[in-house]
Amino acid sequence: MKYTFIFILFSISLFAQVKGKVIDENKQPIPYVNIWVEGENVSTTSDIDGHFTLQITEEKTLLFSSLGFEKKKLQSTNVSLVQLLPTTYELGEILVLNKKETKKVQIGHPENSIHQAFENGPKFDAKYFPYQPNYKRTQYIKKVSIFTENALEEASVKIHFYSKNSDGLPGEELLKKDYIVSVKKGSRRTWFDLTSLNVVFPKEGLFVAIERLFIEKNKLEKTVPTNQPNKTKIQRTYYPLPFYSFVEGSHTYTFLGGKWTKESKKDAEGNVVKTRVFEPAIQLLLTN
Repeated sequence: MKYTFIFILFSISLFAQVKGKVIDENKQPIPYVNIWVEGENVSTTSDIDGHFTLQITEEKTLLFSSLGFEKKKLQSTNVSLVQLLPTTYELGEILVLNKKETKKVQIGHPENSIHQAFENGPKFDAKYFPYQPNYKRTQYIKKVSIFTENALEEASVKIHFYSKNSDGLPGEELLKKDYIVSVKKGSRRTWFDLTSLNVVFPKEGLFVAIERLFIEKNKLEKTVPTNQPNKTKIQRTYYPLPFYSFVEGSHTYTFLGGKWTKESKKDAEGNVVKTRVFEPAIQLLLTN
């Protein structure tokens, strides 16, 4: 199988460095909080101690989100200490699960696909898994796999599972807490067991996304030449990089600037047409 790595370098004028800490109602640090500049492809992640640093050009609106906590929006001048409140969940019906695991179905593997790994900044994409009638016999998600490129010995990512909302975009998260996993060095597909989480495949379909974590342990720096003679610069890459499959499809789903967008190609009459799109190389194993 042929793999391609594509690095897209982003350069911005830096005028300000925003530093802060994210805590919960008990003043305990919240790690791996997703922090976005509203409406821009600029983001960072709080570290294990809740600290974060963000480079911005002027005063901006920052969006803070983490599973299990209410989202918060603040001006960048007021984020030295950010407190997130826990999400209140309504007590729903208690389901008694009768898993047998006698049937297994693997989905999400397109035929004859080309895989590429992208460094495309902090934005991330979701893969949509439509519901099929035969999934009624294998309604539980037993495992998820991601295909990554990692130049470090080990790096961590966050995997999201979303239901489909009325706009056809990723909606409510299916898990109550962040799902953080680690992958080893190299180009590899890694499977993770979800059995204990009791994730049921929604009948409206399912989105799965890989969010990179912009934390110190995931960072690799190297000195690279510039266009000027005898000049170099530091290139920073946060691993792992997710592989994408180039497949036939109509839409791409991207999280950017704190919200989801759906992009599609249309003909002259405004009708959505099928074309070739990149989607994260994610697979699922279903069971009964």
